[in-house]
Amino acid sequence: MRTFRFILVSAVAGVLLAAFSLQAADAKKSSDGWQTWFKDGLGDAKVVSGTASYKVENGVLVGTTVDGSPNSFLIKGPYRDFELEFEVNVDDQLNSGVQVRSRVVKEGDPMPSGTKAKKAHPPGRVYGPQCEIAINGTAGDFYDEARRATWWSDETNTRAAMRTEAAKAAFKKGEWNKFRIVVKGDRYQSWVNGVPTADFRQPNDPEGYIGFQVHGIKKGTGPYSVRWRNVRFRELK
Repeated sequence: MRTFRFILVSAVAGVLLAAFSLQAADAKKSSDGWQTWFKDGLGDAKVVSGTASYKVENGVLVGTTVDGSPNSFLIKGPYRDFELEFEVNVDDQLNSGVQVRSRVVKEGDPMPSGTKAKKAHPPGRVYGPQCEIAINGTAGDFYDEARRATWWSDETNTRAAMRTEAAKAAFKKGEWNKFRIVVKGDRYQSWVNGVPTADFRQPNDPEGYIGFQVHGIKKGTGPYSVRWRNVRFRELK
């Protein structure tokens, strides 16, 4: 009986030690501040601006167009300084993007400063810097969504330096492509598959939402999808 008790106690102690070691390892992994998004579901993210569908399948965030919907965004935040990494695969017929430090129009809000729109956006509309996802050579550049309606590389005179032939060719059609986005202070940077694709400064958006876009499509086309996986985020001090 004593032998059996000894074995049982030893076994329990071994299990507890293993559990403690696993917790310690997990704590070590997260000590650098990285969070994994959309591993098991949408979490606290919410859909705004449009009616595209978003779901998580086997750890992959899938956004799918809905006929007649305007641009849709799955948003989280708001955040200030951060680093964001993800892999993305988009249908050839669709372009997409990820908003950073972007804002959502509220009822009664004035027109965004610098906007080229002729009338006020409806409540719920997202506007601000967007890191482009597309097969046409613009991937990794930043577009000013629903506001200036232009590229930040043009607004900041960084096109010649950053939109090189290597940058234009970095995104691989039909494949999973790795993006890295760093926003700190007034500086915005991006890399696509390790190739620098944007590096500019602009002080107008100190804080805002991160938003995963499903672009609107022409009536009678689609459905098309964009997929994100291995989405990692951490705030920077």
